[in-house]
Amino acid sequence: MPFPFFGDDKSTVARLLATLPQTGRLEWIGQRPLRREPLLLVPEAELKTDSHMLGDHARPKTGGKRQVTLLQHEHLAAVAGYLGLNAPLDPARLRRNLVVSGLNLLALKNRQIQIGDEVILDITGECHPCSRMEEELGPGGYNAMRGHGGLTAHIAQGGLIRVGDVVRVLS
Repeated sequence: MPFPFFGDDKSTVARLLATLPQTGRLEWIGQRPLRREPLLLVPEAELKTDSHMLGDHARPKTGGKRQVTLLQHEHLAAVAGYLGLNAPLDPARLRRNLVVSGLNLLALKNRQIQIGDEVILDITGECHPCSRMEEELGPGGYNAMRGHGGLTAHIAQGGLIRVGDVVRVLS
């Protein structure tokens, strides 16, 4: 029997993949106005279809898989714990654009989500930590982030997003 895949209504794995919570919440939006500068917390942002977040220095290529990055809100406390800190990390230190709570983002790889009323993202892959985590978090920062670096996404449909927006799984 071939390995069951998502979309195969007869497979147990397909049924299990479909049973995750279907809504989450956008907790935080960060923009990097200049390369290697601190991220700024913003209450709302505009995402341009198949391009980038307006106001962010990054200019990913058209059709790119890393047009915006997402981080799991619940992982902020986990990473802090690995570093011996008593409070969750400030998301700005982790250099991702969007922080989402209430959904297991890793379960959304190769799926599509909607944020607010307009924006649709294709979740394209994992966003692995970089050496900057050692600079930002200190010794062990890179390893603390392993498995908690978040996800990358392609902007399938642009529009305005706001902190507090509902995040829905579409497919």
